[in-house]
Amino acid sequence: MQRRELFSFLSSSVKNSLADKETKVTLIRPPYFDDIAAFDIECQNCEGLCATSCQEQIIIIQEDKTPRLDFSKSGCTYCDDCAVACTPNVLNIENKKLIDATISINQSSCMSWEGVMCFSCKDPCLEDAIDFKAMFMPTINQDKCTSCGFCISRCPTYAIGVSE
Repeated sequence: MQRRELFSFLSSSVKNSLADKETKVTLIRPPYFDDIAAFDIECQNCEGLCATSCQEQIIIIQEDKTPRLDFSKSGCTYCDDCAVACTPNVLNIENKKLIDATISINQSSCMSWEGVMCFSCKDPCLEDAIDFKAMFMPTINQDKCTSCGFCISRCPTYAIGVSE
C-alpha cells in the first residue's frame, strides 16, 4: 500500500463525517488592512480585483462583497498582489502584517498524535513553525507561525484549524 493510499484510507471516514456536519466559515481577512470597518463600506462598490489577482486563489468574495481568506486549497504567500490590485485602498501594502488568525492542531484528529508517522503539515510550512516531540506529536510554534494556512489543506484528516 502506498503512503497516499494509506492516508486516503485513514482519512476517508473523517472526510465523510465532516461533510455531513455544517461547517462554520471563519472570517479571516487578507493581511493588508488598517481599518476593519472599511471592508463593509469600501468593498461594496468594488469588482473584487483582490480575489482575481491572488496567485493562490484563496481570496473569496462573499455575498456582502467583502473578501475573506479560504485555506481549504492553499495558503497565503504574502505576495502583495491583492493590496496592489485594491483600488479603494482597503488593502494597502503599507499596512502589511501577519494574518490575524491562530492556527491549531486538534490532537484527537491528528494521525501523528495517534502514532502514525505523518509530516503532511510540516512539509509545506515555510517558516518551520511546526515542531514535533520525538517523531510524533506535532505542535505549532506560535512565535514562528505566520498564519499563512498552507498546513491546513495538506492535513489528510483535517486536524488543523484556523480561528480568528
